[in-house]
Amino acid sequence: MNKIIDLLIKHGVIDESKLQLFLNKYGESKLSILNLIKVRIIEEDAMERVLIQEIRLRSIEMSELEGISGINTTTLLKRMAKDLDIEYIEINESEIDFKLIKRLPLKQLTRFDALPLYVEDEKVTVAFANPYDFDAKGAIERFFHGKIMVIALARKEVIQKILAQLNVNEKVEKFSVDIKQDLEKGGNENSNDESPAVLQLIELILSSAIEKGVSDIHIEATEHYCLVRYRIDGMLQESFRMEKVIFSPLASRMKLLSNLDIAEKRKPQDGRFAKVIKGHIFDFRVSTLPTLFGESIVMRILDKSKSMVRLEDSGMNEISYKKFLKAIHAPYGIVLVTGPTGSGKTTTLYGALNEIRDVKDKTITVEDPVEYQMDGIQQVQINQNAGLGFSQALRSILRQDPDKIMIGEIRDQETLRIAIQAALTGHLVLSTLHTNSAIAAIGRMLDMGIEEYLISGALVAIQGQRLVRKLCQNCKEEVQAEATVLSDLADYLPKNPKFYKGKGCIVCNYSGYIGREMISEVLVVSETLSSMIANGASKEKLTEQAVKEGFFSMFQDGIQKALQGKTTIEEVVRVARL
Repeated sequence: MNKIIDLLIKHGVIDESKLQLFLNKYGESKLSILNLIKVRIIEEDAMERVLIQEIRLRSIEMSELEGISGINTTTLLKRMAKDLDIEYIEINESEIDFKLIKRLPLKQLTRFDALPLYVEDEKVTVAFANPYDFDAKGAIERFFHGKIMVIALARKEVIQKILAQLNVNEKVEKFSVDIKQDLEKGGNENSNDESPAVLQLIELILSSAIEKGVSDIHIEATEHYCLVRYRIDGMLQESFRMEKVIFSPLASRMKLLSNLDIAEKRKPQDGRFAKVIKGHIFDFRVSTLPTLFGESIVMRILDKSKSMVRLEDSGMNEISYKKFLKAIHAPYGIVLVTGPTGSGKTTTLYGALNEIRDVKDKTITVEDPVEYQMDGIQQVQINQNAGLGFSQALRSILRQDPDKIMIGEIRDQETLRIAIQAALTGHLVLSTLHTNSAIAAIGRMLDMGIEEYLISGALVAIQGQRLVRKLCQNCKEEVQAEATVLSDLADYLPKNPKFYKGKGCIVCNYSGYIGREMISEVLVVSETLSSMIANGASKEKLTEQAVKEGFFSMFQDGIQKALQGKTTIEEVVRVARL
C-alpha cells in the first residue's frame, strides 16, 4: 500500500501536507486508501486515472492492487476497457470454445496472456490481460486468417489459470499416448519394463494437486476408464479421465513409491512416501483397496510446513480461542478435540503443541501415523505388527517421566482409561475423539465404559469443530435469504440479516467457494459441570448449564461467519446441524 500512496503523492493525487495532518490526528494504524477517500484527501476519479496510466506503463501490476481497501480492481478494469473502447469480460460468464483454443499453440497464448473465447459472425473474440501490448495482438491475429479479431479485456490471473489447466490436460494426453506405446512395445500392461512417461504422469498428478490445494488424490479403475479425482475443500472433483490401460502401470509405480507389494492386487495395503514438490516436502499416505474393476488408490497429502501452524491462525472464533488457550495451559488434566474425519482435529492438536511446547517440559506424542515432525518433541509411531498399539505405547510413555502427552486418537476403552489415569496423576493429556459435538464427548466416554467420577475429575475442556467452505471473494454477492431459513433461524439472527453467496467463477472453479474455515465450540468443565458429570446428569442438563456459563455453540459460530460473509448459511446448516 505504501508504494501506491507514494505513487499518488508523486502524481499530485495526495497532498503531502494533508496526509501529514491525517497521520497526526488518527495515527498510522488508520492509514488506508479507503480512509483517505472517506476524508476526501484522495479523489477517486483522479486516483483511478493515475493507476490505469501506471498499469499501462507497467510500473505497477494489477495484482499489486488486489486486496487494498478502497481500490476496486473490477472498476479499474472496466474503466480501462471503456477508455480503449473494448469490452471487459468476466470469463466465467462466457462460453469458451476450447476447440478454437486448440488451433493456437499454448506456448504463444501463455507468452502473451491471451485467450480466444468464441467465434461469432466471422469475428473472433480474444481476451487479453494487457490490451496495450500491440506485439501480442499482432502475433495472435495472424492465426485467424480471414476473420476479424475482437479484442476484450479480462483478468490476468483468470486467463493464466485456464491456460495452466489446458497445459496440464495436454501433458496428460501426451503421457497417456506414450505409456500406451511403451506397453505395446513391452508386450502387456503387466510388463516389468517401466515407461518413463508413468513417472512424468505421477509427477504431474502430484504437482497439480499441490497447486490446487488438494487434501486427497483418488486414482480409480472403472469399467472403461482410469479416473483421477481430487478432494478440494471437502468435495471430490474429477480432474483427469484416461484410458483403462493406463491404470495398471500407474498403480504399480504408486505401490513401488510407497514400498508396497506391486504383485498384490487382492488385499488392501497401506504405505507412505515423501516427495519434494516446488521446494516443499510433502508426505503422501497411500491406501489401496481391491475393487470390481481393479483397485482404488487414495493418497492423503500431508504438508509438513503445517506442523508450524499457530493456534491463533487456525480460524477459531475469539471466544473459543481464549477458552481453548486457557485449557491447554492447565498443569494437568485431559483436553479433547472432537469432530468427524477430515475436520482438522490433528491440525488443531499440532497448533496446541506448538503453543505449549517448552524446553523445560518433556512432551511425548503417540500417533498412527506420525503426520508431521516437530522439533523438541518425542514422537512415537504406532506399529501394530510389532505389538505396539496406543495402550502399549501409553504405558511405556508414562515410565518416561513426561509432562505433556498427545495421543493421536482415542479408539478404545483401554487407551481412554490410561489417558484419564495419566491426567489424574499430574500429566496434561491432549487427544481427539470422534463425536458430533463437545458435549456429546462426555456420553461417548461413558459408553466406552469409563466411570463418571473419573471423567469429571480428569476433564479440563472439550473442543468440537467442523470445517465449512469459505466463500470465493472474487464472485461473492449479497443475497436475500429464503423466508423459511429466516423463520427456522430466527433465534440466532439479528434484525435485517445480510447473507452472501458465491455465484461461481473461474477462480473458484465455478463452485462459489475457495478454501475452508473452522467453526468451533469449546466446553470448559467448570466445578458445577464437573459435579453434574459425577452425579450422572443428562446431556440436556449439561447443555443447559453450559449455556448459563456462556457456552457458544458451533452452530452459532457458523451463523456469525455466514453473517460476516465468510461462508454461506447453507454450508453452515449442511455441516453443523441445529
